Amino acid sequence: MEGWALITRLASAFREFVAPRYRPELHYMRGPGPACARRASAGRSLAVRPIISPRRARKPSRLK
Repeated sequence: MEGWALITRLASAFREFVAPRYRPELHYMRGPGPACARRASAGRSLAVRPIISPRRARKPSRLK
């Protein structure tokens, strides 16, 4: 019995070495990374302007 357990352990170790199982928990990104933090800190130093000015955001008035 101990010999069989050794053989199965060696076979599973060899299989894991040749074709490892996909383990998504090892590849899952848990939150923003360092690049996101660099972009956020770089953006704070620049003056932020709105894309649409308040005048353009209003609906056009009806012409009579």
